[in-house]
Amino acid sequence: MTVLTGLQARLRLARLYLCTDARTAQGDLADFCEAAFAGGVDVLQIRQKEMDPEAELLALRIARRAAERHQGIACVNDSPALAERFSADMLHLGQTDGSSRAARRHLHPWALIGRSTHSPRQTDGAIADQHADYFCAGPVYATSTKPDYEPVGLDLIHYAAEAAPPSQLTAKPWFAIGGIDLDNLDQVLGAGARRVCVVRVITQAPDPEAAARELSTRLRHAWRADPSMEQYVLAAAGYPGPSR
Repeated sequence: MTVLTGLQARLRLARLYLCTDARTAQGDLADFCEAAFAGGVDVLQIRQKEMDPEAELLALRIARRAAERHQGIACVNDSPALAERFSADMLHLGQTDGSSRAARRHLHPWALIGRSTHSPRQTDGAIADQHADYFCAGPVYATSTKPDYEPVGLDLIHYAAEAAPPSQLTAKPWFAIGGIDLDNLDQVLGAGARRVCVVRVITQAPDPEAAARELSTRLRHAWRADPSMEQYVLAAAGYPGPSR
């Protein structure tokens, strides 16, 4: 039986991952993070390019306070050095942010590392990387948050679902990312994803908690409707499943 740490189990049971800026224009980061986690977000990453490190550290601490109230995870974007100062439970790396092995030296022993992937080759690399705990595959659709990246469509989601089946506890967990919203979520789920990472569908919603809740509910229903996920959920929660 696979034995998971508490953070690993939370990651494997996670369905909804949110990337947000520090809400400096709105001035409501604490309330926004609370609403997002209350609505069902499992992981929240602060991602704001060229942000002052001290301001980013403050934003991460605000996010973590909300995360702790809801058994969620606050994630650092790109910077192992900032993750070390934050004593981060999770760090996400892009393709140009250095090796996960080097990044892990900045983290506590149970911390999680993720990697962005944009092609089958990069997906294979993330799956094979023993220092990476999860990966994100995309961008599935065009998104203003990553304007320099061509959308990869659903082909990469099909590939990731075959290379790392979401229902296998021994497979690395992954999130579909890029332009995903309530209108195209079913297409992404139909391609094999069981976890998604979103931005604008929650950050630009009039009611972020309601938007998060609708996404979370639809993802939960997708898990329940998939018989192969039942034993996965039991095993990831710490219960032994049938011998493999």
